[in-house]
Amino acid sequence: MEIDLQWNEIIDNLIHLGIAYLLALPMAYDRERSHDGAGLRTFPLVAVASCGYALIAMSVLDGAEAQSKMLQGIITGIGFIGGGAILKNNKSTSGTATAASIWNMGLIGIAVAYSRYEIAILLAVINFITLRYVKKFK
Repeated sequence: MEIDLQWNEIIDNLIHLGIAYLLALPMAYDRERSHDGAGLRTFPLVAVASCGYALIAMSVLDGAEAQSKMLQGIITGIGFIGGGAILKNNKSTSGTATAASIWNMGLIGIAVAYSRYEIAILLAVINFITLRYVKKFK
């Protein structure tokens, strides 16, 4: 059995996955530093996994309908992960910003996979600003 490596595809995929990872790091580091739930491991892994799933969908699934089904599964799965970050105690609820950020990390990964870097960067910047500075206005 011979393995046919397509180095140009490997490098292209590595670049996409690396960008998704790097875009998730500022939020991940900020969350880790402030001890606000998910952080340095969760955020980049969600972004990279989402990017990977989308890259696979684009390369092996024919047509927009098949790809949209894969994207629906990614988004639903990430929602499930984010749901685990939400805690409810008596009259208070916490973790909703973390859950929303995890969901956003998935979208960042998907945007990168589709080479929509402008969307991924905007999502990352908006997420970072919201987590870092909006909390101070509460």
